[in-house]
Amino acid sequence: MNLKEKIAEIPDFPKKGILFRDISPLLRDPSSLSQVVEEFSKFIHPKDVDVFAGIESRGFPLACALALNFNKGMIMIRKQGKLPGVTHKVSYSIEYGTAVMEIQKSALKKGERVFICDDLLATGGTAKAAAKLVEKIGGIVGGFAFIVELTDLKGSKAIKDYRYKSLVKY
Repeated sequence: MNLKEKIAEIPDFPKKGILFRDISPLLRDPSSLSQVVEEFSKFIHPKDVDVFAGIESRGFPLACALALNFNKGMIMIRKQGKLPGVTHKVSYSIEYGTAVMEIQKSALKKGERVFICDDLLATGGTAKAAAKLVEKIGGIVGGFAFIVELTDLKGSKAIKDYRYKSLVKY
């Protein structure tokens, strides 16, 4: 099955001039979602991961699906102000502005290997910030899983020190 056919294109979202790649139809289709999990399962070795991290919010379903498939846990990397307890924060640039993400300080044990999941790799700012957060609380980034990659934005350069896989490239 061609996963690209299950990704909707929404022009001028979240602002004029941006062509948003929406994975919602892909997530809605069980066979497409199964294919995504199967493809990433070929790339991720069970020894490379103790826990999956989902980046808010479209990384959550991917991280959950992979966590269940590997019989591992899942943690969340969220926008500022969305997590209770003591958190670590990082500011970063995205393709249309800036943002702040955070992780709970207690989310990981020192040395745990984390595979970070998100729907999209664009400039790499979000992914790099997520890696910094994981490392800040003592985790080891085992790699990244992205459903979509916008290759013209060269986000892979921002995460060049890590393993990653993207399934659909534009």
